[in-house]
Order: sequence, then structure tokens, then C-alpha cells
Amino acid sequence: MKTLLLALGLLLSGWVARGDDNRREPDKDRYGFFIAGNRTWTRIPFQLHSNLIVVPVRINDSDTLNFILDTGVANTIITDPAAFAKQKLQLTRKVKISGAGEGGSLTASIAIDNSLTMGGLRASHHNLVILDEDILKLSEYVGAPVHGIFGYEIFANFVVNVDFQRHELMIMKPGRYKYSKHKGDRYPITIQDTKAYTDALSVFDGEKTLPLRVVLDTGAGHALLLDRSRSTAAMPIPEKSIRAQLGRGLNGVINGSVGRIQKIRFGRYEMDNILASFPDSMAFGMKLVNMPERQGNVGCELLRRFNVTFNYPDQYIVMKPVKRLMRESFEHDMSGLELRAKGESFRTYYVDKILDGSPAAAAGLVEGDELLFINNTSARDMTISEIYKILQKGEGREISLVARRNGQLIIAHFALKRLI
Repeated sequence: MKTLLLALGLLLSGWVARGDDNRREPDKDRYGFFIAGNRTWTRIPFQLHSNLIVVPVRINDSDTLNFILDTGVANTIITDPAAFAKQKLQLTRKVKISGAGEGGSLTASIAIDNSLTMGGLRASHHNLVILDEDILKLSEYVGAPVHGIFGYEIFANFVVNVDFQRHELMIMKPGRYKYSKHKGDRYPITIQDTKAYTDALSVFDGEKTLPLRVVLDTGAGHALLLDRSRSTAAMPIPEKSIRAQLGRGLNGVINGSVGRIQKIRFGRYEMDNILASFPDSMAFGMKLVNMPERQGNVGCELLRRFNVTFNYPDQYIVMKPVKRLMRESFEHDMSGLELRAKGESFRTYYVDKILDGSPAAAAGLVEGDELLFINNTSARDMTISEIYKILQKGEGREISLVARRNGQLIIAHFALKRLI
């Protein structure tokens, strides 16, 4: 499936809320995140869209909203301000924020003294950063409504287990979690500027093995990103690579290249022919100034092959491999199509970009075409992730698409071809 990188850069790190001090007090008088009823743990279901963890959240008296759980985002960010148009929020001031992407800075408002509910997890007197406009348009890329992003405040105060197979989070007070070997392998991490860094990863470039320091990033749908502007220039972009839109930052689109690396090692586990993203420095590395030294990040396309426990308080992670997923190959789209989801339910799909020389381009599809049927199945009956799964597996597989262009029906036939 297409992957999405949320590169939010440096974002108001001073606004991190205070954590739970474990005193027995009424929930409304507590500050920061806590587990309701003085329980020591809670389970929370999530959905996985485009390799991103999407959890149900309520803020104040809102309906259920969808937030992306991102390990390194310092604040609770409302990316879709329209979701709060009917709420009376305590807005204090405007701020300018910046991050990765090819555009300029944008403005947001700070809303104070809010409540947040995510299953058994609560937050009181909670601050929000509300973007003035939905510049990220995450719903269109994810193919489901997305209203915001949060994460670090949860990881900083609790031990968080992510079970990608059951689509379930288990959030525990640090004192409750006891590590044992049957839970997986333990690797140290370092927390800097709200992000978790690990030195457990190395890559093989065909001649030598290079150790890397990477960020563990659940806000990225890809497997591995290598930032060549951050001292990894020794690893060139693979000769066989394609240009692609890698993701979205607060300042717009992040473009770059995607290619294959012969082998990586994460701890004691080796993975072959892994897909790696190489962002353009103007849109990524040069925008993330004053950040700790690191050579890239690991996203959920790799992390989902493990049962992962993040223990920020004690500064380690636990990784337990899922055997069948460790055997699963890393695949990129084989059609050349990049889609955007539109409509009230985000089930209307349009061709956003098309790769020159790709099977879809050779079949006559163009940007702006509305996708109606895929192999005789209505596109409206599929999520965008399900569509991408069809288009990235089975080289040589025949694909039949029906599209609409300027009121006319277009029928396209092509065979999937591995592009990288």
C-alpha cells in the first residue's frame, strides 16, 4: 500500500502537559493523561489505515473523532479545525509553526483546559494546538476521517504495547509492566525532543554494514527512511529507484525517491530487499534544524511485523517478531497510481498522480480520473488500503479498471509490474 509520513518537525515542545502523579483525586482535578478509576492498565482498539494507527477519541463533548497515534508528536494537534466548529474552546493565542515540506510556515491557535477520552485513558486540563486550516488533508490520503494527531504525552507517562495483529493497544502504568524474555528482545532507546532513538538498526549497502541511529516513528507508514542530509551520504540512492511523494509535513508535500536496500538488521533479526525512502533535503533534512543527530526513521511497515512495547519511562523497547510477517516481502505499488480519497465517507477515489512509464500510464489513465471499478468490484466497497494491496501484490497479475473522465467511462487493462 502507499505509505504516509507525518513529518511534523519541531512543534511547540514546551506545551507538553503534566503527567499523572498517582494521587487519588477526582478525575476532573487531575492534570495530564491518566487511566480512569485509578486502574493500572487499559486496552484500546485501533484501526490500521495506510499503516498508521488510528484510535477513537472524544474531546470535551465531541462525537467520536479519529486521531493518529504518533510516537514523537509533542502536542495534541487538531488537523481538521472543522471538527471543532461548534465547540466553545478557550483560545489563548496564535502561534506560527513549521516543519518538513516544500512550503512555508502556517498558523495555529492554542486551546487550553480541555478533556480527552480514549477508552479508559483520560486527560484533563489538556492543551490543544488547532491548525487554522486542514493543510495536511490526512483523511484524503488515509481514506478515512482523520481529525488530529497525538502521542508523546501518552508514551512519556505509560508503557504502551502495540499489538498490530489484534489491532489493540495496551496502556500500562510503568510500575505494572515487568519485562521477561518471552515478551521479546529488549533494546535500549534514548528520548530526545519527544522522540525515541535507537541504535539497534544497521544496513548493508553491498560492501559493508553501516550502523544507524533512527527514530521509532509510528507516524510513518513506510518501512525505513534514510535522510542523506544527516551524515548518510555514504549510502547512495539505489540505482533502481523511482520518484515518489513520500508524505506530508506541516509545510506541505515531501518528495523524494524510493529504492531497495539489500539487507538490514534490527537487533538480531535480518530482513532482505527492504524498501527505503530517500527524501529530498530541501523538503526534509534542511527543514528539521537543531534536531539530535540521526540518520532516518523506522515506520510501521517494519514495526507491524513485530509485537512492540514502548517503555519511554525506562528507555527501552521490546520487539517480538510475528513469524509469518517476517517472511512477508516488502512491496511497493506496481501500477504507478497514487490516489486521493474524496467525498463524505472518503470512498470516492481520484488519480492524484501517475508515474511516467508505469503500467497505469501505458493503459491511458491520467490525473483526475475517478476510479469506479477494480476487477469488477466497486471502488466504493473498498478502503484505499485495500485498493493499494491489490495494486502491490502479484507481478504480472492482470488488472481491469473502470474510470470516469469528464463524464465519459474509460476502461483500462494492464498487468502489474514491479517498478523497483
